[in-house]
Amino acid sequence: MNFLIISDLHGNLEILDKMDSLFKQADGVVFAGDFAKFGSEETGLPALEKLCSKHDTIFSVIGNCDNPDFIGETEKRDVSVERQLVMHEGLAFAGSGGGSKFTGTTPNEKSEEELMSDLKIVTEQGVQEWKNLIVVSHNPPKNTLCDCVSGGVHVGSQAFSDFIEQYKPLLVVTGHIHESAAICTLGETTVINPGPLLEGKYAWVELSKADGSWKIISAELKSI
Repeated sequence: MNFLIISDLHGNLEILDKMDSLFKQADGVVFAGDFAKFGSEETGLPALEKLCSKHDTIFSVIGNCDNPDFIGETEKRDVSVERQLVMHEGLAFAGSGGGSKFTGTTPNEKSEEELMSDLKIVTEQGVQEWKNLIVVSHNPPKNTLCDCVSGGVHVGSQAFSDFIEQYKPLLVVTGHIHESAAICTLGETTVINPGPLLEGKYAWVELSKADGSWKIISAELKSI
């Protein structure tokens, strides 16, 4: 099974049209938030509608540039995994939307507790280790290759890192930090920040299932 991994579209509708062949090859699309341009929340809906026109199987959260109420639009179109547990082909998708409190200039900034409350549906299941879990979070985990801003400062969520090390999801897809496109591991988990789709960056992941468990066969960063 092949997944197109994207994040941080920021209203760039034209880039989606350049990816038609990729959408056709993908079995599913994972989008880690920021439909809207910075400072222009109204650009989120056209971006969502355009993305939904490209593929029937999308798993998404909203970002810090998206209004918190925008989650309702993604839920209407049945593409949200935020605060949910969505099953697909034996995979479980869960998500956390928004970004950590930082500048205060974007509409969907949250405390660590608020970010992690989106994943309560995972923690309250009583499952100690999730073999087939994919977590989609706009805000990255801390102290990885995926959360480093200029100057080498790590700005991700420590609580999210702790969650990953405890529950060991198969894959974490994140975004938010444009300069930290990377694939790395945190414990047993593969973590991917595909970089901003606004700039034509994405990732491609191939999964294979054997004996009831999914495994990552390959994961690559790419660009248009």
